[in-house]
Amino acid sequence: MSCTPPQYRFCPCCGGVLSSRLRGDRERLVCSNCRRVLYVNPAVGVAVVVRRGDQILWGRRGRGPYPGAWCLPCGYVEWREDLRAAAVREFREETGLLVEVGEVLAVHSNFHDPERLTVGVWFAGRVVGGILQAGDDLAEVRFYPLDAPPAPLAFPTDALVLAELKQGKARLIPELPDL
Repeated sequence: MSCTPPQYRFCPCCGGVLSSRLRGDRERLVCSNCRRVLYVNPAVGVAVVVRRGDQILWGRRGRGPYPGAWCLPCGYVEWREDLRAAAVREFREETGLLVEVGEVLAVHSNFHDPERLTVGVWFAGRVVGGILQAGDDLAEVRFYPLDAPPAPLAFPTDALVLAELKQGKARLIPELPDL
């Protein structure tokens, strides 16, 4: 069964039946019982870009969506979790490395999976500890030159961020010490 927003049938607050109604300039799901509007919003994802010389750290996905494809290490912000804390946590879970997150390199909407719309925030990262090893959703972590990323990439927005880095639209990130 698909879980796209139009498929939601019941109110998460009271269990009442949801129906589509025009509210303002958009169709919204409204509960027939408690009258609450179910706003279907994208989830927030975070990624950290770590550099070593002219190389960037990538992860090959081992499970979840897009297994075998490569991505910048990333994950979701949890409920009541600070955006930067989520980036640090996700990066450690996926790479074994502890990072300090710096400036925001990019923010983009992700529409590649219509059932999981997200807004992604990519941070510059500086490694401050840990041991490089794949974990969580990743089967492998490896550095690749900025001009020769791995293929295939799992997410089109990672390719966009990479292009922005190459064009200087996003500032080059701090260099990683030798691991």
